Amino acid sequence: MVNPRWGRQCPGATRRSYSDFPTIIRSIRDRLLLPLETVVRTGHGELTTVGPEAPHLAEWIDRSY
Repeated sequence: MVNPRWGRQCPGATRRSYSDFPTIIRSIRDRLLLPLETVVRTGHGELTTVGPEAPHLAEWIDRSY
């Protein structure tokens, strides 16, 4: 999901004091098993679906945000 503030792909509010990156990633992994057309409501920006977001998981894990 593109964060409009930073203009890059990110899995959510990972830089907040209340955020827990491992929990975010675990939640995403669980949901990536959903059908590719499943709608994702990010809370910021446009709606998306699992399909275009799934390929970014490894990138987010490698970068840790």
